[in-house]
Amino acid sequence: MMDGELGAFLRSRREALPPGRVGLPEGPRRRTPGLRRAELATLAQVSVEYLTRLEQGRDTRPSPEILAALADALRLDDADREHLRQLAAAHHSRQLCPRGRTAVTRTVRPSVRALLDAFRDAPAHLANRLGDVLAWNDPFDRVARPLGLLDGSRPNLTWYVFTDERAREAFADWAGTADHQVAELHRLRQGDPATDEFADRLVRTVGTPFADRWRRRPVPAAHHGVRELRHPHVGPLRLAYETLTVGDTGDQWLITHVPADAATAARLDKLLGRVPGRLRAVAG
Repeated sequence: MMDGELGAFLRSRREALPPGRVGLPEGPRRRTPGLRRAELATLAQVSVEYLTRLEQGRDTRPSPEILAALADALRLDDADREHLRQLAAAHHSRQLCPRGRTAVTRTVRPSVRALLDAFRDAPAHLANRLGDVLAWNDPFDRVARPLGLLDGSRPNLTWYVFTDERAREAFADWAGTADHQVAELHRLRQGDPATDEFADRLVRTVGTPFADRWRRRPVPAAHHGVRELRHPHVGPLRLAYETLTVGDTGDQWLITHVPADAATAARLDKLLGRVPGRLRAVAG
C-alpha cells in the first residue's frame, strides 16, 4: 500500500460530494469541486487543521470515531466505507486486514471453457481479480488481438490499459476505462497481498497515471455498460458488456459483449466473417 493513500481517498470523496447533498448551497463562486475542507470539518465535527493533516498524509492514525464521523459526513456507501476501513487497518498494522484471501486463481474449468465457446457470435472472455485474461473465444480474439491486448503469454487488461500506448488509441474513453480498471482492483482487493503487489508493479512501471488513481480510488463502475473501441480493421465499435460471476469462490468473471447499435453489429459481422444480421444490436 502506498503512502498517502488514506488522505488522498478522503480528499477525493470530499471533492466528489455535491454541496447540495448535505444541505449546503451550490453557488457560482465556488472555486473547488465538491465540499470545501472547512465544510467537511464542520459536518464531521473535527478541526480544519486536523482534516488538513489527514488529507496531506501527515496524520495517518485517526480514531475509529473520527473515521465514522467522516464517513457519515461524506455520505460514503458500503463499498467506500469498507475501503476506508481497510486503509485505516493498513496504517495501524501495515497490512490491509487480518483475514486471508484465497490465492489468485488462473485455472479455468473445462465447463467454463465450454461456456465461452458456446458464445459463438458474441466476444467473451474470462478474467480474475487482477484483470488477467484467462480464456476467450474466437470472436473476442478477433476483436482484441489486433489491438495488442492478447500479446504475450499472460495477457492482462489492466496492465495493457496502463502500459501499452496502443490502449490509448483503442479505447475511445481511455481515462474512463483506466478509472474503471482501478476501481475494480480496489473493489476486489479485500486485503489481498497479490493485488497490492500488482499495484506496486504498476506504480513503478507507469508512475502517476496509475498512482494517482490508486490513491483516490475512482467510484466503482457498474458491471454492465457500453465500451467504445477504435478497431484498426473495421473502425468504431460500441459494445454493450455484461459481467457474470463464475467459479466456486466467485473470483472469476465471464464478460460478454454484444453490439450496442446497428453500425457495430454490421462491423462485427464483417470482422467475424459471417452473414450480415447474425447478431442484432441491443435496444435501450
